[in-house]
Amino acid sequence: MTISPRILDKLIHSVNETIEQASDEVAELDRAIGDGDHVINLQRGLAILVEQSDDISQLEWVAAWQKIGMICMSKIGGASGSLFGTLFVSMAKSAKDKPFDSSVFAAAFLAGVESMKARGKTEAGEKTMLDVLIPVAEYLQNNAQSDLATVLAEVQLIATQSMESTRDMLATKGRASFLEERSIGHIDAGAKSCQLMICAIATTLQSLDEA
Repeated sequence: MTISPRILDKLIHSVNETIEQASDEVAELDRAIGDGDHVINLQRGLAILVEQSDDISQLEWVAAWQKIGMICMSKIGGASGSLFGTLFVSMAKSAKDKPFDSSVFAAAFLAGVESMKARGKTEAGEKTMLDVLIPVAEYLQNNAQSDLATVLAEVQLIATQSMESTRDMLATKGRASFLEERSIGHIDAGAKSCQLMICAIATTLQSLDEA
């Protein structure tokens, strides 16, 4: 199935609604070991994306990712804004002048995640959002030609398991790192929000595939 960028309007609204519904949960996670403003910053950026979702969905994939990236950088703020912005801008650069298909998307998403790692000087296992994004990106890269229904189901499972795995990790980045051993036992808020957004996107795409 070829997925048109026109689906971005639905995807943006789905992500926004999911984060709105889980905002108290994410905020509580962030207050436990972080600054407590992660979900507020995220909601600010998503509100702008919702406002512009119709225009964004009229663009081709590369231009849409570039626009989303610039909105994330300018409107979300903080480390999250820079990281999400880097993800989408790098995806746009990776996919430029290439015919869009599942392999191009997988390669672009992996390139975006690698750029996030470089910008944040972060690797897997440091109790950040990348503990969700890295395994999802690696799975997509290795399974780009697999059946869409299988990929969407597996991506949700990987994202959820990876988010849960941050509970037992020692934080080595950001404010949570100041807590040292006390950071263990808490799920990372960034990992949780990424899991929620990935699952929201996958669920929306599943409904499209089943229609």
